[in-house]
Amino acid sequence: MPGPEVLDRLAQERIVWLCTVRPSGSPHVTPVWFLFRGDEWWIWTQERNRKVRNIVVDPRVSLALPDGKFPVVAEGAAVIVRQPFPEWVDDGFRRKYDWDVTAPAGPAGENVLIRVPVTRWLMAGSAS
Repeated sequence: MPGPEVLDRLAQERIVWLCTVRPSGSPHVTPVWFLFRGDEWWIWTQERNRKVRNIVVDPRVSLALPDGKFPVVAEGAAVIVRQPFPEWVDDGFRRKYDWDVTAPAGPAGENVLIRVPVTRWLMAGSAS
């Protein structure tokens, strides 16, 4: 588990880079909105986005905060969560991003969450 400085960053940062694996085996990297709680990342997206389709085939993911000097990089196995979402998630995204994760579906389908329990921290605030 990361230390207090990293946990503070996880509460404040607005973007994490999510890397999923395409069916071809190539990486797919995209910036996403997230919440972090209890050693789990919670990411908002829509069900027909490439990252969700990748996770359905291969749930292995990596996540990285955008800072080369004090990197935070984690790995996990992603799980797609459909509505109803936990109430704390709705509240958290509303406070952090002024976004309602239960809003009507968009062009990429219904809103879903990607839950990523951390299986391994590769770096947690230090490039050494």
